[in-house]
Amino acid sequence: MRIHIQNGRLIDPANGIDRQADLFIADGAIVSHGDTPPGGFVAEGTIDATGCIVCPGLIDLSARLREPGFEYKATLESEMAAAAAGGVTSLACPPDTDPPLDEPGLVEMLTHRARLPEFAHVYPVGALTVGLAGERLTEMAELAEAGCVAFGQANTAILDTQVMLRAMQYAATFGFSVWLQAQDPHLAKGGVAHDGAVAARLGLTGIPVVAETIALATLLHLARETGARLHLRRISSAAGVDMIRAARAAGIAVTCDVSINHLHLSDTDIGWFDPHCRLDPPLRAAADRDALRAGLADGTVNALCSDHTPVDDDAKQVPFAEAEAGASGLELLLPLTLKWATEMKLPLLTALARITSDAARIMGITAGTLTPGRSADVCVFDPQAPFRVSREALRSQGKNTPFLGKTLVGRVRCTLIEGHLAYHDEMV
Repeated sequence: MRIHIQNGRLIDPANGIDRQADLFIADGAIVSHGDTPPGGFVAEGTIDATGCIVCPGLIDLSARLREPGFEYKATLESEMAAAAAGGVTSLACPPDTDPPLDEPGLVEMLTHRARLPEFAHVYPVGALTVGLAGERLTEMAELAEAGCVAFGQANTAILDTQVMLRAMQYAATFGFSVWLQAQDPHLAKGGVAHDGAVAARLGLTGIPVVAETIALATLLHLARETGARLHLRRISSAAGVDMIRAARAAGIAVTCDVSINHLHLSDTDIGWFDPHCRLDPPLRAAADRDALRAGLADGTVNALCSDHTPVDDDAKQVPFAEAEAGASGLELLLPLTLKWATEMKLPLLTALARITSDAARIMGITAGTLTPGRSADVCVFDPQAPFRVSREALRSQGKNTPFLGKTLVGRVRCTLIEGHLAYHDEMV
C-alpha cells in the first residue's frame, strides 16, 4: 500500500534529520521523504500529521510478553496491542519465560506467533545457560539461527564465575552479544528496596549499591579478558555509571541501558509501601537517579528501555516485601522519554535516538531509521497531547505501574509496522 504522511515534523536521529517534511511509503518500505518521489507517486492512503512528529518506530530493549508460560499475567495479543499503542515497532524479549528460551524450538514458536502484520517485530534474547540455572551453557549458535539477537540470564545471576567465563568465551568466538544484569545475588539476597534511609524507616531489607558495583567489576573484567561484547541491563546507581564510563575509556566493549522507572523515580517514591514501586533492581537514591539521567544525556548510558513486566493484580495487592517485582511500561516509553528530554533541556533528536537508532545499534538490527529502502516502521505522535495513565487507558494486561494517576505529555497518534497501520488514534 502506498501511504503519504504529510505536514509532519520529521525526526530521524540515525541520519541527523529534524525538519518539516512529508514521508512516502510503498510496499512496506520507506520510499523517500521531502519531495514527492519521481515516477508519479499516487498515495492510496494519507495521514495528516499536522502538529505531530514523525519518527522511526520505537525500539524497546526489554519487554516481557509473558508467553510462553505466564499467560495469566499477559498474552502476546494484549502486549502487542500495548506496543503498537506506545509506538513501539521492535522489541527484545528476555529469556525468562516458562520454560526459558533455551531451545531453538521455543524461540521459533515465539517468533512464529508474533508474525502478524499488526504485531511489533520480536527479537528474543536467548538463555545463556540451560534453564537459566547457571550451570550448563546453551547451544548459542543454534539459538542464534532460530532468531536470538543476544544471550542473557534475565534477572537470574550465574553464581559460578567459571561458567560465566566460558559463556563469554563462547559468545566472543561467534560474535554474540551477552546481556546481563549486574547484581551480586549474595549481597542482594532477601532485599526488596535500596539500602538507605527509606528502607530503614519502613523496615524493609535493603540491597546496597555495592551489590551492583561488585557484580559490575566481575563482568567488566571478564569482558576485557574474553573480548566479549557486553551489554549491561538496568544500571541503577551513580557508581555503576562511573564504572561503565571508565571501562569504556579503557577500551572494553560495553554498552548499558536504564529503565524509564529508574530515570524518573527514587526510593522516596515507595511512599508508604507502594507495591508498584517494587522493582528489580530497586529504585535507588535521588542522587543515583540524577546520575542516570545525566549519564543517559551524555551517552555513557546508551539507551532507555521500558523494562516492561506485566504482573497480575494478585501479585501486587500484597505487602511490599511480598509483591512481585516489575512494572508495565510499553505505553509509557515515549511520554517518559519526552519528560526526561524536557527536564534536561535536550533536543528531541538526541532524546529519540535513545529509543530508536541507539537501541537498534545495541540489538544489531537494521531498524530505528527512516532511511529510504528500510522497513516502514513509523511512529507519529503529538508532543503536546496529554496522556493520563489509568488502568482503563493501558492496553497491556498488566496495569502495574508507579505512574498510575499521573498525566504525561506525548501521545501516539499512529503506528505503522512495515507500512501496515497497527494503531491509530482519532487523527486517522
